[in-house]
Amino acid sequence: QVQLVESGGGLVQPGGSLRLSCAASGSIFSINSMGWYRQAGGHKRELVAVITTGSSANYADSVKGRFTISRDNAKNAVYLQMNSLKPEDTAVYHCNAYLKISSGSIPNDYWGQGTQVTVSS
Repeated sequence: QVQLVESGGGLVQPGGSLRLSCAASGSIFSINSMGWYRQAGGHKRELVAVITTGSSANYADSVKGRFTISRDNAKNAVYLQMNSLKPEDTAVYHCNAYLKISSGSIPNDYWGQGTQVTVSS
């Protein structure tokens, strides 16, 4: 069984910063990539940022230059530093890991429960 636990969400004023953290635990053989997705009310879940084991990162156009994703492979952890936050960044942010639970398994997606980020004055 695999668990992803996020932390770091909250209420912040426009222009402020937050740092999200996510740690994966359980029966993990290897992690291909980790990332962050977000879902605002009434909208589809969308990719925010993803990072590979080799630290190659991709970002949604809407967050480029403001958000930075990083990863600690030894801790099976991923982080999202969010700066210059805007009201439109308000959403539930979900951690994702694309991983294998054994050497003979195929990779699958695993998700955290989500953490609320609200940007408002």
